[in-house]
Amino acid sequence: MSRNLALPKPLSIFSRITSSTKIQTLTLRPLKDDDLNIHKDSNNIFNTTFNHEHFYTSLLDRSTCRRHLNQIHSQITLTGFQFNGFIITKFIHVASNLGEMLYARQVFDEFPQPYVFLWNAIIRGYSKHNMFSEGIAMYNRMQNAGVWPDCFTLPHVLKACGGAAAFEVGRAVHGQIFRRGFEGDGFVQNGLVAVYAKCGRVDNARSVFDGLGDRTVVSWTSIISAYAQNGDPIEALRIFKKMRTCGLQPDWITLVSVISAYADVEDVGQGKSSHSCVIKMGLESEPDLRIALITLYAKCRNVMIAKSLFDETETCNVIMWNTMISGFAKNGCCNEAIVLFEQMLSKNLKPDSVTVCSTILACAQLGSLEEARKMGDYIDKSEYKHDVFVNSALIDMYAKCGSVELARKVFDQTKTKDIVVWSSMIVGYGLHGEAREAIKLFDSMKQAGVGPNDVTFIGLLTACNHAGLVEDGWRIFNSMKYYNIEPRHQHYACVVDLLGRAGCLDRAYDFIKKMPIDPGVSVWGALLSASRIYRHVALGEYSAQHLFSLDPYNTGHYVQLSNLYASVRMWSGVARVRVLMKEKGLAKDMGCSMIEINGKLHVFRMGDMSHPRSDEIFKEHKRLDTRLKEAGLVADTESALHDLSYEDKEESICNHSERLAIVYGLMSTPAGSILRVTKNLRACVNCHAAIKLISRIENREIVVRDANRFHHFKNGECSCGDYW
Repeated sequence: MSRNLALPKPLSIFSRITSSTKIQTLTLRPLKDDDLNIHKDSNNIFNTTFNHEHFYTSLLDRSTCRRHLNQIHSQITLTGFQFNGFIITKFIHVASNLGEMLYARQVFDEFPQPYVFLWNAIIRGYSKHNMFSEGIAMYNRMQNAGVWPDCFTLPHVLKACGGAAAFEVGRAVHGQIFRRGFEGDGFVQNGLVAVYAKCGRVDNARSVFDGLGDRTVVSWTSIISAYAQNGDPIEALRIFKKMRTCGLQPDWITLVSVISAYADVEDVGQGKSSHSCVIKMGLESEPDLRIALITLYAKCRNVMIAKSLFDETETCNVIMWNTMISGFAKNGCCNEAIVLFEQMLSKNLKPDSVTVCSTILACAQLGSLEEARKMGDYIDKSEYKHDVFVNSALIDMYAKCGSVELARKVFDQTKTKDIVVWSSMIVGYGLHGEAREAIKLFDSMKQAGVGPNDVTFIGLLTACNHAGLVEDGWRIFNSMKYYNIEPRHQHYACVVDLLGRAGCLDRAYDFIKKMPIDPGVSVWGALLSASRIYRHVALGEYSAQHLFSLDPYNTGHYVQLSNLYASVRMWSGVARVRVLMKEKGLAKDMGCSMIEINGKLHVFRMGDMSHPRSDEIFKEHKRLDTRLKEAGLVADTESALHDLSYEDKEESICNHSERLAIVYGLMSTPAGSILRVTKNLRACVNCHAAIKLISRIENREIVVRDANRFHHFKNGECSCGDYW
């Protein structure tokens, strides 16, 4: 006669099970029929051969939530099977699959003297849920308990070591693998390759790989990923080619690493071939592959192809949004990056710190202080308000958008200042030519116990360069050795620029000759720029020869040399440069200036008549030009094209893009408000002199960001002190 087992509360996970046969003292109360489809034939279930392990593991296989686990656990305990290793191992596996690691650990801890399968289950759970430290700790505890690992233990332990970048632990496990005789196990060896790769020990990973007798796709993928993830894409691609010659077909994980390697070397052609392979294998919808492809096209400046892949994706995760926003930002598509970020917010998707930093980068490149303020307001209301990386990006953004004051405000409000925060503020001061403030902040940083890095010195040298502080800059450069920082090309270029702009051309040349590394484009470019300023033709030509060899398709070098020839009236030299440019298919970059009025960017080019208010702009420009001449402005036409009359040269210079942008700003903004203009090229001598006068005549502060630095014009003076 069947009875009902009295439980604390009804167990909805069991179907109604009745039986006329007693199993010890076990009988179950009637439950709902529609929970789990356990067969109701009592003669088949509750008889003298009833298999409890099969019964409970079947229930566990059908569990979908914590409530089910609670019900089964209660039943297991009440029936005395809480010490059945097979059932408890299954319980831990299921709990871990449902993300209930605390519950799994509780059940594990209640089991006396667990054997290897239980240890494997709990370690696997921690490893699966990226709780790597806990997984490693459980492995140590397992060894202390005298339980030997088997071939199923070690792959999960190795995954935990790789995830935690625990090289020393991984190396110890490697030793245990040899002692326990698992050196021939392919899964274990592949795990070792992955551990060393994630710990940045590619040589160790390669040593393990080379010792493998039977190399599977997983083996090849592990070593390809090792090189791709540790900055050696060329070797990763070479190994991939060798894998293909062995007749092995790559899987989607292999292709992720291969496409990433092609992205790093910017080989879009081979990347497209891999894309074709993805399509043929039917893997287009694999999220990691799609992210890799978007990254490939974005890095190779095919940003619209990347966007089309992004748009085709039905459900984009945060990483995919980050990839696309970053792709736009790094390809100069600043507006598109900002719009995409706004779309992400409109879909109620939560951005992470990477999303935010990429959008801040876009705002910095755009140069719009209004957009920068909007981004700053968003950060103030978000969880990233005190994020060190985000605050460093904000400091850089405000500095590049023309407000070193707002940058300093963020700096002062940052509670935890690491070297990146300090360096961002120092670089910001350098960009605005505030050398004394930069040096003062550097001293404060040292007093705070924070050591400088190479970026700190770039900011300091740039600041000294823009302010003409030659001896201070020289002292700072020489102090790098006291911090064990090796100067890079950018540091040497700063020193050459510093000496050259101060007129110390011979000293700059001698400095280049004594460099311990081969001078690069930035170094020779700085010397050419200085030669143009001081009209040193021989040194300019010498610098240009090196530049044409190192960077033959950079238009700026040819323009600099042409301007040098024009400044000393060497028209034959100008003609030769024109021929060189024509032969290489190069054209001079068009000057372009932007000004933001009421949240909208207005773009101007030299002599631009495309603006809707162009007639008014040129009328006002003519009126202002008359006032400038009355104030004593005389145009310097020496570097203008030689085949124009003086009047034509003067008109050409007066119609430069920044002058038109400023005129429109004067027309469109209230008296006394600040004008902010961004130009893609270096400001010319004439425009610099004119803007100084405009700031005094119109009683306006005008901030101009050119290709080199910021100029703050006020009361007829410029923050650069006419030194740029």
